Amino acid sequence: MKFRQLLEIVDTEPVFDTSLLLVGDVDPQDIHRQLSRWTQAGWLYQLRRGLYALAPPFQKVQPHPFVIANRLAHSSYVSCQAGLAYCHLIPEYVPVVTSVTTGRPGSWTTPLGRFDFQHIKTDLLYGYQLTEVQEDQHAFVATPEKALLDLIYLSPEGDSLRFLAALRLHNLNSLDIAALQDYATRAQSPKLRRAAEHLTLLAETEAVEYETL
Repeated sequence: MKFRQLLEIVDTEPVFDTSLLLVGDVDPQDIHRQLSRWTQAGWLYQLRRGLYALAPPFQKVQPHPFVIANRLAHSSYVSCQAGLAYCHLIPEYVPVVTSVTTGRPGSWTTPLGRFDFQHIKTDLLYGYQLTEVQEDQHAFVATPEKALLDLIYLSPEGDSLRFLAALRLHNLNSLDIAALQDYATRAQSPKLRRAAEHLTLLAETEAVEYETL
């Protein structure tokens, strides 16, 4: 395979699997050798085994970090601090994209960023949606309410007022309190139910303070 053929096949895909290149009458060993050669030359980024992205100046679109995260681990969605920053509930820039997965926890450091994956049980795999995170790029991202609860669930003493205060949450008026309480109840977790109660009070307090301005 020639590199120009790869460019034609990949076209505007932000990231691609090796399997995309193994369709038809091709030599798999030759494909793998070429991918290794092009990666060493700096024409491709290898994100993990079998997953690549074109490097500048060859890429037509820059892959969004959330799209990369979804492709790095199946049965996962972006959540926790990354999800909270995306929906403007915390003020800080988040340098690591954190996802939750029913698979093994782990982390990847790639040329396109750092990605962490935290394990949750299958019963908690809800509260996310396919979101257009960039033009023509979609990723599974937690709702604001579920991103909060995932972080609380995974953090020691995450349901404490001290922990919640340290997050410096704002724009709580954008939370769907009914959904927050429903998610917490569905999890059958006393910790998450306590956290939902605290967050409801914080949202009400923020609303009162806003009205007095």
